[in-house]
Amino acid sequence: MFFQKEIETMNRRDLEELQLKRLKKMVDYCYNNVPFYHERLNQAGITGDKIKCLSDIQYIPFTTKDDIRDNYPFGMLAQPMKNIVRIHASSGTTGKPTVGAYTKADLDNWSDQVARVAVAAGAREDDIFQISFGYGLFTGALGLHYGLEKIGATVIPASSGNTSKQLMMFRDFGVTGLVATPSYALYLGEQLREAGYPREDYKLRLGLLGSEGCTEKMRDQIEESLGLRVTDNYGMTELTGPGVSGECEYRCGLHFAEDAFLPEIIDQETHEPLGPGESGELVVTTLLREGMPVLRYRTKDITRLTYEPCACGRTHARMEKVMGRTDDMLIIKGVNVFPSQIESVLIGMEGVGPHYQLVVTKRNFLDQLEVKVELLPTAPLDRYGELEAIQRRVHDRLKSVLGLETKVTLVEPKSLERFQGKAKRVLDLRGE
Repeated sequence: MFFQKEIETMNRRDLEELQLKRLKKMVDYCYNNVPFYHERLNQAGITGDKIKCLSDIQYIPFTTKDDIRDNYPFGMLAQPMKNIVRIHASSGTTGKPTVGAYTKADLDNWSDQVARVAVAAGAREDDIFQISFGYGLFTGALGLHYGLEKIGATVIPASSGNTSKQLMMFRDFGVTGLVATPSYALYLGEQLREAGYPREDYKLRLGLLGSEGCTEKMRDQIEESLGLRVTDNYGMTELTGPGVSGECEYRCGLHFAEDAFLPEIIDQETHEPLGPGESGELVVTTLLREGMPVLRYRTKDITRLTYEPCACGRTHARMEKVMGRTDDMLIIKGVNVFPSQIESVLIGMEGVGPHYQLVVTKRNFLDQLEVKVELLPTAPLDRYGELEAIQRRVHDRLKSVLGLETKVTLVEPKSLERFQGKAKRVLDLRGE
């Protein structure tokens, strides 16, 4: 089943012609309507007619999160406020929030893009989806809400929290689909087991998870505990929200909505463009957005792109699951460490659960990494020798994967914080 087959299976040549046409138009649109871009493009000597081929995008200056924050709240708007019908914003946990502003056309396009992702993942009009993202300024909940409604699915706007009620609605409402962060889905799985109801009381079959990374091992654990099939999707406030890309049922990469977003991969140090299959930082240009368009936005996400058509028939580029973020990456004694690497080690290891915390400190001017790992309730809490063996296995496996000495601390079951939104796994105390 295709949602917009004529677009999603467009041949590469026609798709690139469409992208070039929209890129030229978007450059001029930004030049004429956003003072920030007028100045930047003037300095670079770039106008729409100077863009002769897609590779000419490299001459357009990058846009960064700091640029958007420096123009907070509405300095990046391309439309007068009377034409803006919705405002979203990021959490702003590391500074001023980044704002997203939407015209009516933006919302229509956004729901189309999310609907594509949902249908590609296997969502159907007879599904009942429970959205366990927090509603509010966050784009995830309302983004998935309107996209799922567009395909005719039933939507339960549960929001996050009140986990026992979430499980009750799974059973009583016959919920078949879940929208949540991977970490909250993992927690729901834990609570489902403890609730003690037979698996037949649940009709869950599909999970559309997003907003944070999800390793394959974590996905397997979620699928086993909730009895559903998980797919990943990608987006961010700066680019509209969810719907930028998402996995199909084959789960061999996230299909980019290339008619609406033009992706590039660059070397994060030299900023030079990289080719298909090369790993680097994802840069995205919006091609349809009216309210707050962005040119060459540096996402800080590390991934790679492939342009081979998928077995599902879709022809748009596919991005690999995000390997990590440049701003999530820890540099410990000169070694690059991503939380996802540690997660991949812990999930499936005997005696320990998937919940962890990274504590970074400095001792004698040297960085120290402590990994707090939660024991499973079945772990031998009263047998020191066996606990020591578990600790040693975790330590040795981390050292093998990271190439780095870490301190491993085992903590009691359920003692680490559970997250209903994005998980916050890193406690960096080096500046204290």
